[in-house]
Amino acid sequence: MFVDPATPAVEYLENMATLHPQVSKEYMDLSRLFSAKLWHQLTLAMISFLSDNNVDKSNHMEFYEKVVQACDSSLNPESLAIIASKVADSLAESDNSSACAVFETLLETKKEKLGTGATVYVRSKLVLLKLKRVEAMGADVPESHSFLRDVSSTLEDCEKKLMQLEGVDGSASVRSAYYEASKAYRKLVGPPELFFREGMMFLNYTPLETLRPEELFTLATDLSLAALTGDGVYNFGEVVNDNPILSYLDKTENAWLMSLMQAMAVGDVAKFQEISQRHAQDIQKHVVLVTKATTVQEKITLLALVNMVFERPSSERTLKFDEIAKQICVAPDRVEWVIMRALSLGLMKGSMDQIDGTVTVSWVMPRVLDVEQLKGLAIRFGEWAGQVVKEKDYMMQETIFA
Repeated sequence: MFVDPATPAVEYLENMATLHPQVSKEYMDLSRLFSAKLWHQLTLAMISFLSDNNVDKSNHMEFYEKVVQACDSSLNPESLAIIASKVADSLAESDNSSACAVFETLLETKKEKLGTGATVYVRSKLVLLKLKRVEAMGADVPESHSFLRDVSSTLEDCEKKLMQLEGVDGSASVRSAYYEASKAYRKLVGPPELFFREGMMFLNYTPLETLRPEELFTLATDLSLAALTGDGVYNFGEVVNDNPILSYLDKTENAWLMSLMQAMAVGDVAKFQEISQRHAQDIQKHVVLVTKATTVQEKITLLALVNMVFERPSSERTLKFDEIAKQICVAPDRVEWVIMRALSLGLMKGSMDQIDGTVTVSWVMPRVLDVEQLKGLAIRFGEWAGQVVKEKDYMMQETIFA
């Protein structure tokens, strides 16, 4: 006798509608869509249902086993991965092992169906759960070392898979999941510059409205600390001017950190020093800022020099050492070292005349600009265009036509 496999799932949904009148409509809608085999609409409804805070999360696993697994072969692979992730999240706080089992079973039983994109998504979410287990145990525990090696290997493999998806199939949600896992790993093991890179990539693929306020606050704080202390991170405009993430520090206990980042972005040494002195106690609370104080001070000095060069017209980029010393607030005998450091890091290109005490800059690091800097650039473009017209008119007057 033929038995429709949908029957138990529909019966379960109808029964739950009776037991939970506050979400009865949601259960009945799911039952109707399941009976009609409207898989796309059912997928969207299930994701919405599992995201609903009014639904008792203790029932998520049973829902997954009796409803989702009854139709998983008809679902889009990536959608199935997202649904499994929501179920695992409902288990993670109380039972990390069971949450991991949801992903591990899915990878084992649906390996062929999932495909590359959904597999990367599931494995990335599994990495997040394993990292939470490491945090709970402590990173110095021998078992944690094993977990971290496994996580590192998984992320490397997922990164290769993502490269295969370039321009093909990899959706934003897959990349978001990967970079979320990668930044969590880098936050745990470092270095800060790699955490900063992965964090910014995560923001490129993740709508901010999908994150909780506390997640946004933590991410804004972590990115700021990584930018300030990470080696090779000099384009602060990428965070300050090109992404709204820092606004989530406004009117919080870390608002001073946002101000510090803004000072860095424009190379304002005086403002940086004023904020540092006023919030010395807050800075002491962040060990990384204390241990890397020299690195941070060097950074603001170099960015002050870069900003000084940038604000000058290209025809006036021969700077005297004494002018530089005054602008970037360093002793005159330190200017030569600062210039050499900036040249060696590739922040600018040019030549230095030690006898005349000048440096001529031919190129300066591209940056993401704020509104005021863009206005200044527009004025300089206008001046340049006017100069081009004058030169053209002069050439026309001086040209002798045969």
